[in-house]
Amino acid sequence: MTAQATSYQLWIALRQPLSIDVGRLGLRQFPAGVYVYTGSARRNLEARIARHMRKDKTLRWHIDYLLAAPGVELVCVGRSARGECALNQATGGSVPVAGFGASDCRKACGSHLRYLGPRREGG
Repeated sequence: MTAQATSYQLWIALRQPLSIDVGRLGLRQFPAGVYVYTGSARRNLEARIARHMRKDKTLRWHIDYLLAAPGVELVCVGRSARGECALNQATGGSVPVAGFGASDCRKACGSHLRYLGPRREGG
């Protein structure tokens, strides 16, 4: 039997650099490129993912502020049975905004948003 997915990753593309007010984190700079946000939901994983995909929603979590910004594209969603922090740490990339999506993180991830670098067209 396959383990049930409890973690997810949102693959996000920014076509141009953006300054975004991220709630309590304040105004932050996001260079153009590819980002991966890692989250989890012990229950109702698909409902959580569906919420992230909606444009019309109350801005509650850090990721909501990023996804609501103009020019931000949610490219792909992945699901995993791996723990949120293990999945995040295996993603690589750099931390663009300290503390993003990691206010309850106990594994010293620093951020659950990773910047993978400039977007390559056609690839």
